[in-house]
Amino acid sequence: MKKLSTAIISLVLVLLMATLVPVQALADTPNYISEIKVAMGGTGDLKGYIVLSDDKGNPVDVNQTGGSTSYGAKGNKSVYIGYKTTKNKDDAVTDLAVMNMKGGYNLDDYEYLMNTQLKSQVIPFVDNFLTAIKEYRENYYSKNKNNKERAEYSYRMLNKLTDDDCGGKKLGDLLLNETKYEMGDEKYNKLSEEEKKNHADIVTIIAQANGQATFLFENLITRASDTSTADNWLERFENTRYQDLLDATGKAPTDARKEVARKYDDDATSLIDSLDDFRKDLEGYDDALNYTEENDVDGAIQTLEDFVELDVDETDSEELLEAMEEHDKANEIVMGFYDAAETITIHDYLEDIEYGDGTMLDFFLQSKEDFEDDTTMIYPLVASLSKGQRAGLEFISIKELIASAMTDTNNLKEAKLKAVKTTSIYEGVDRRIYEKGGVALTSDALRKDAMARMQMPGEKGLSGLSIALITLASVSAAAFLISLIPAKVLSNTAKHFAENLNGLAKPNASPVKQWTTTIPGYEEEQLVTVANEQCNVCDQKLMKYLGDKSFEYTPNEYLTSSERAAQISASRSTVAKYVSVGLAVVMVILISWSIYSSLSDMKEYYKVDYTPIPRFMIDEKDLTGYNSRGDKIILKNQTAYYAAAECNRSTGAEYYKSVGTFADLNGDVGAQWLALYYVKNEAEDPILVDSLKVVIDSRDIPAGYETGVHMFGEESAFNLNTYPYDWNKSAKSIQIYFKRDKGAKKKAGAAGSNFTAVTLALAGGGGLILGAAISALAMTATGKKKEKAQTA
Repeated sequence: MKKLSTAIISLVLVLLMATLVPVQALADTPNYISEIKVAMGGTGDLKGYIVLSDDKGNPVDVNQTGGSTSYGAKGNKSVYIGYKTTKNKDDAVTDLAVMNMKGGYNLDDYEYLMNTQLKSQVIPFVDNFLTAIKEYRENYYSKNKNNKERAEYSYRMLNKLTDDDCGGKKLGDLLLNETKYEMGDEKYNKLSEEEKKNHADIVTIIAQANGQATFLFENLITRASDTSTADNWLERFENTRYQDLLDATGKAPTDARKEVARKYDDDATSLIDSLDDFRKDLEGYDDALNYTEENDVDGAIQTLEDFVELDVDETDSEELLEAMEEHDKANEIVMGFYDAAETITIHDYLEDIEYGDGTMLDFFLQSKEDFEDDTTMIYPLVASLSKGQRAGLEFISIKELIASAMTDTNNLKEAKLKAVKTTSIYEGVDRRIYEKGGVALTSDALRKDAMARMQMPGEKGLSGLSIALITLASVSAAAFLISLIPAKVLSNTAKHFAENLNGLAKPNASPVKQWTTTIPGYEEEQLVTVANEQCNVCDQKLMKYLGDKSFEYTPNEYLTSSERAAQISASRSTVAKYVSVGLAVVMVILISWSIYSSLSDMKEYYKVDYTPIPRFMIDEKDLTGYNSRGDKIILKNQTAYYAAAECNRSTGAEYYKSVGTFADLNGDVGAQWLALYYVKNEAEDPILVDSLKVVIDSRDIPAGYETGVHMFGEESAFNLNTYPYDWNKSAKSIQIYFKRDKGAKKKAGAAGSNFTAVTLALAGGGGLILGAAISALAMTATGKKKEKAQTA
């Protein structure tokens, strides 16, 4: 078993190299996109970039003059997209998305979410975790050998992390002093700028630092806690029972149970999942034994050490690729060997400790259901931890806690850290995501609301008044056209009527026959009288309606058919003339008014306040999640933030003050921008350069493609000339499609982690090796308990 101990000690060199600064594996991979730049007006500013082209190799104008319009927009500039390539999947763009100025995002929502996170989660966490930091300080200056050596080891490891805000000073040194938060603003602000650099801002570190670096710092601080000079937590746990906790309260049984539950139940409940994970580890004991026998860990460690010494600039590319492949294989062997060795050692250790009616191994092999049925079984474990250890419960596993208790502090001095690279605790973090006004939050709800308001002008986008005016103008125009008919038609009708007086219709005759059928027994003068009386009634009603006094008519006057026809024609022509003129005037007024109102609507719709393009865009679902207790948490994942693509806009350009150098795919239409965003998300597959395909003026999806440059919240390729976003219905549609290299997901990034209600934990939970690899770096094969057994 001594060989296992030696191998474990040798792993120290690998830890930060494999996690904080992961090796970039190139291997024999296809080309991916590494950088994006947009140029407007031509391709001249894309030197050094590959210009997005069609199947024939011709550069593609992705604006297609889509921004030009009769409403005065200036977005008729050509827009070209350039990109650079890489074979390194860890530096590859994984997605391209667009956001319109009115497309559904909010800067204030992001600010509110982050401020709420700071107040409700970060600061309470700091309040709790300061207990562990104080125990670290106490142990560092302790006269107790074991406690001091544990703290000094953590101190040396912590000094591999530096704080940019304190002038690059080492974290281990900084945490020996009061933090800014502990001092309070009043005391801190009295210090000189140089003196302030001796006091870390722990709140900022927890909120903004590289996720894995923060985890490492918290993990090491927890290991350095526990100021007891008599024993460690595992020894205390061995001698503690639930009844002991009840007796210690000095209260009656019922009150005692309540008090003990109040002290320990929350922590006990939070440990159930960790206990279940640990049980699964212990059950893999036989597999762990096989792994250590079948893998050459010494050779793998040597490969990793050789790689650290490799001069990349002086190494042939093929040799470098081969070395990287060997590094990845060796790293996997070493990490797997360490995990197996730790499982074996802990299993054997626990099996030798009596606890209850069995061994401590039996206790930890109980099922999750057993612990859920009776959490009081876990109370003694929680009670055995120091306050500092309890503060770190959610980011140090049961396995790590036990390994830490088993560590022989004599071997901690053997850990060689000189070759471990010193790195900033903010390594890989673009801290601009924490600047006010720099990040916008988008969500399904925001986008849905934006689309509801994004009505197309000229269709649903006009105001109610404009729609009413357009309707009235249309009716007036129709009436005016009709009014032009009577002058001629009524004259012909009167003539036709007079010529057919001898053929008045029978009561039920058809309209045609009314003018041709004779009625026996009636003389012409009688028929004229009947006709005059009927026409008189019509005339009187018409004159009363129009107030027309342009002619006089005597009801009893008998006229010949020719005279009556002439009078009908004259009266109808006069009325038609006045009606036509009136309707024409009304029509002109209404049409003019509707045009003015519509143009006002257009102006209001198009010429909205030209807001800045956010530097970053993040979807709410990628920023928030829920922990095992159902609490809403912030996902501290740098790689989930989409960055706005830059363009060649100069400082003197018209819209520079509003949007700076961020690209507008509308070609600076001046009404609304359409920004392009890219992301290098560690959880997604990279985009294949050779798969980029541009489709112009067609809605057909190319065979084999599923997605492309899309609007946030959608998967399908987005038409970059969609009318509501560029104001030109006649513009050709244009979509950019791409495929991803499936199965080529990135390695776990240095900045990606989950920020829970009380801790920072690695993304992917127990799937990553960092948490296990840090623990018990120099523990002996048998631990203190077996040493005692041998000397007894």
